[in-house]
Amino acid sequence: MSKAAARTDIGRPKPAGPFSPFERMMAMRYLRARRKEAFVSVIAIFSFIGILLGVATLIIVMAVMNGFRQELTSRILGINGHMVVQPIDMPMTEYDALAARLSAVPGVKLAVPMVEGQTLSSGNSGPGTGALVRGVREADLKRFGMVANNIRQGSLDGFDAAEGVAIGIRMSENLGLSLGDQLTLVSPEGDVTPFGTTPRVVAYPVVAIFEIGMSEYDSSIVFLPLTAAQVYFNSEEQVQSIDVFLDNADEVDAARPLLTDAAQRPVFITDWRQRNRSFFAALEIDRNVQFIVLSLIILVAALNIISGLIMLVKDKGRDIAIMRTMGATSGAILRIFVMTGSTIGVLGTLVGLALGVLFVRNIKTVQSVIETLSGGQVWDPTIRYLSEIPARMDIGETASIVAMGLVLSFLATLYPAWRAARLDPVEALRYE
Repeated sequence: MSKAAARTDIGRPKPAGPFSPFERMMAMRYLRARRKEAFVSVIAIFSFIGILLGVATLIIVMAVMNGFRQELTSRILGINGHMVVQPIDMPMTEYDALAARLSAVPGVKLAVPMVEGQTLSSGNSGPGTGALVRGVREADLKRFGMVANNIRQGSLDGFDAAEGVAIGIRMSENLGLSLGDQLTLVSPEGDVTPFGTTPRVVAYPVVAIFEIGMSEYDSSIVFLPLTAAQVYFNSEEQVQSIDVFLDNADEVDAARPLLTDAAQRPVFITDWRQRNRSFFAALEIDRNVQFIVLSLIILVAALNIISGLIMLVKDKGRDIAIMRTMGATSGAILRIFVMTGSTIGVLGTLVGLALGVLFVRNIKTVQSVIETLSGGQVWDPTIRYLSEIPARMDIGETASIVAMGLVLSFLATLYPAWRAARLDPVEALRYE
């Protein structure tokens, strides 16, 4: 091959891949720090760190938000019916037969007659607190997996006969109660006397203490046998509603007409989405806002790549002119600087992915270490509802975060690389 042919072949890509060995060699050389290029290298390092932290933070926060939503949903639906059937024109006195008909509907796992009311509760210590009293049958309460599988003290065996209460662990701590102690319930809708209505005050023994893991429920819900709750709330021989649990919580729309037909009486049916609409809407808005805000970290890091490459192009003007005079095409120059900038983005994105996955997989350990070092509590369950930090990675969402990091890193290289490819070698060498 002649020398002229060799010179014209410098910038020509090889069939082995999109970048020739010469282009890869030059891109890697520009990534290595030299004394006179120290400032450019510092910008590249900060760009790498910025993309790394942006991708890792976005993966961690989205995983926590997904886990937060999933855990809240599972706990809310684990103790509340997916659908609630309430009477319209007359009290629900035939609740046993009605619950049996609703249970027979395809897709229905459980139908629970329930009496519910708000009371004031007090114990051995601490101020009185509000409580949501739910009257349920022992057999039905044992099928509430979120309660029955998380009994910390006592047992649900003989719950109906004992006529005691099952309370959450946070309520027991706040009121200084343990097994066998008396929980006093005060209802403003009490007995009517010649002197007016007097509050109903009844003390019940604590027969079981559960821990659902959701602070709001563990500190406020009290389970009472159905017959005892009917007496306490002056609802003998009737219930206020029937909670219906489905095999699939997302099938509420399909189950609604079937439940209406099975009721064989006028009823009003609400589902879990209607009852918790504002709560889950707020969670979704918070999740979207955090995604947008944290994405700006990756965008800022990509802008650092642009500034670093522009400075590199300006510093390497003489080298670019020499390569052009030796036969390198403008496309070869473009690919060299695209590879230089993209390498920073690709490495930052992949390391950020690894760091984010590692953090999410060991989030409980990280939480323990931080709490040990700081001497404080990272995750306050009384504020954030759940007793521990949840995390659930979504493969599609994680892939979109990685793709966003790669795309932004690639787009950031186009303008500086285009400027390098357009550089006139005559102008670049004129004052050399």
